[in-house]
Formats: sequence, C-alpha cells, structure tokens
Amino acid sequence: MRFPTAKIAALGASLIPIASAQSNSSTGPDENGIYWIKSEGLTAGFIAYGASISHLLINDQYGIQRDVVAGFDNATYYGIDKQHNHFGGVPGRYANRIKNSTFEIDGETYKVDANENGGLDTLHGGSDGWDYRNFTVVAYTDDSITFSIVDPDGKEGFPGEVVSYITYTVHDWTWDFKMIALATTKKTPIMLSSHTYWNLDGFANNETNLVLNHTFYLPYSGQRVGVDNILIPTGDILANQPGSVNDFWSGPKQIGAAFDSGDAELKGNCGFNCTGYDNCWLVNREQNGPYDWRTDGFVAQLASPWSGIQLDVYSDQEAFQMYSCNGQNGSVALKTTQGLFDNADFPRTIPQYGCVVLEVEDWIDAINQPSWQREKKQIYEPGGDPYVLQASYVFSINGTSS
Repeated sequence: MRFPTAKIAALGASLIPIASAQSNSSTGPDENGIYWIKSEGLTAGFIAYGASISHLLINDQYGIQRDVVAGFDNATYYGIDKQHNHFGGVPGRYANRIKNSTFEIDGETYKVDANENGGLDTLHGGSDGWDYRNFTVVAYTDDSITFSIVDPDGKEGFPGEVVSYITYTVHDWTWDFKMIALATTKKTPIMLSSHTYWNLDGFANNETNLVLNHTFYLPYSGQRVGVDNILIPTGDILANQPGSVNDFWSGPKQIGAAFDSGDAELKGNCGFNCTGYDNCWLVNREQNGPYDWRTDGFVAQLASPWSGIQLDVYSDQEAFQMYSCNGQNGSVALKTTQGLFDNADFPRTIPQYGCVVLEVEDWIDAINQPSWQREKKQIYEPGGDPYVLQASYVFSINGTSS
C-alpha cells in the first residue's frame, strides 16, 4: 500500500522537531552554498549535497575559533571531488557495507549496486547513495535546518520508495540531529548515520597534524563486530579484552596509543594490509537497566588536550563506528577556516590519520546476519513504524561545560 502524499507530509511534519519559532535572518544559503545556524558556543554550516555538515566553529581553550570538521569551502566542490570522502553527509539508504551487495526480504533476494572492492560489496548505499545527492531544504531557522529526500523504488537496486527528513539543531554548546525515514511502498532495509570527519584541533596544532593525540572513550563497548579482510561482518561478535588494541571501554585512551607502542595487533585491524581503525563497536547499555539516552551517559567521547575541546556523543543507536582516516593521503586541501598559515612544517592538506570519523548507527550489515535478530531495527515497511535515529553532540572546554 502506498501512503498518500498528504499523509507522508503530515507524518513527516509531526516528526520534525521545531527548534525555534524565530525565522532565519537569511532566506537561503550564502554565496558558497552554505546554510548557517548558530547557538551559544557553536556556529554550524550545512549544505544540501548529502545533507552534509560543512563547518563547525567553536572557540578552543585559548578563545581561538576552530573549525573542527573536514570538508570544502564551497558547496559546489562536493559534487566535483572525485575521491568523494563522504565528508559530513548522510550515507543511505543503508550505511556502511553490504556483503556481496545482496540481501533477502521475505524470501526474495535483492541485488544492489556494488561500488567497493571491485564489485565485491556495497558501501554507503551504492555509487549514487544519498550523500551523492542534493536534498531539499524544507525548514530553516536561526538555530535549525531540516532537509528532505525522496529515494525512488529501485534506486541503486533497493526495493520501494523511502521518504526521509534530516533535522540539525544547535543549542547550548550542543549539536542535535534527528534522522527519520519512512518506507512508503515496499519492505526495505534502512540504516543511516552521520559521516562527519573530526579534528578537534581544527588542523591547527603546531605540534602534530594527526589526531593520534586525541583521547577516545567508548564506555559501553566491550564488544565489536568481527569482520573479514574487506571489513565485511563474519557473524562473529568479538571481545575487546582490557588493554587490547580495540579496548576503548575500560578507560579513555589516545587513538595513537597502539601506534606508539608498536602493537602488532593494529596491523590488519582495519582490513588487509591496513594499520589503524575502521571498526564497529557495540553499545551495551542495557546491563545498567532502563536508561534515557539523552542523559544517562555518553556512548563515545573524543577529546584533544591541545585545543581543550571535548565532544561527548549521546545516541539512541546500539553501535558505533570509528575510522581513523587511514585512507587519507594528503591530497585533500584544508578549508580556509582551518590550519596554520605560517607553519611550514605541515602542508595545508589532510594527512593519513589526520582526522577521525565517528558514526552512530546500528549493527553493520545485520540484514545479512539473521542470527543477530536485528530485523526490527533495520527492515521497515509501509504502515509500520518509521526509522528514527537521534543523537546529541555535546561540546565542552577542558572537560567542563562552558
């Protein structure tokens, strides 16, 4: 059954949080195609391409403004860049990887666009996934913006039409986002995320141009998804033993700790001949009983001692991916809002390990692992519940809320 257009619009409107009744002083993007929203402590820029965050400006412990997310100065370049790093966008309709680019729903096998590893799997929804497409701005105020996309039946091989709303809001040193998607015509898999690249030093640290100095903490993540050499889940759930390379749960640890120690386990940790991180940790909060995801503990924390900027991630999702920018090679230029202009030691580009991607999401490729029993979290149908992802990124300076 297909929802009438009016019903879809009404349902979407009821799910979009109204962040402010104040109209935005601008009726559209600036000359670079960027929509700006502001709150105390934060100024954020977004573009229609991929519903992407392009800028996030915050003052560090010295009162110097830093732009802590990777991207480009002008919105038009996102569609030109051949590397397509998924900078700040919403990967969809199914984030991360799909084994053999196939999945089964009710006995029917679907083949989707195979765009990675020479056609062995699908990454972030295929060659023309959501973060390759322009969304429509449907609401825009001083502190909030909502994007929408209609993903047609059969696009990239996925069954059924999907209508999605992505709302970003800033307030009180916090960036909130809510992602809603509705299957309107057929059962289909849906899993979204925010694919933002972070460097809490704003690429301006005069001591290092890497993020290996950043401290990372996953207090509820004693387990991770086991993967093969091309990062496809094997079905195994692995323990992150205390003190091991992937142990970020027993206490905060610098991302570069295993690099510094020369731990051999780090080589191959992110795939064949790859040294670093591109792993999916599980978020196990149920052990503590009922909880409110907004207040009862962050699922991840990233902090830089150099800038003093700390990011606490609160989310209703049950997995968390961290990627240590192993694939960056220094070919992507910094924005004009980033880096040091008088430091000859570091080029104005993003090096390998110069950033880190944090992704709130559900268990990756669970549509091909029925024994995980995640179907209700990832398969959606007309007339059923909508897909909903919520997260709050709470910033502070020197570990104290500003």
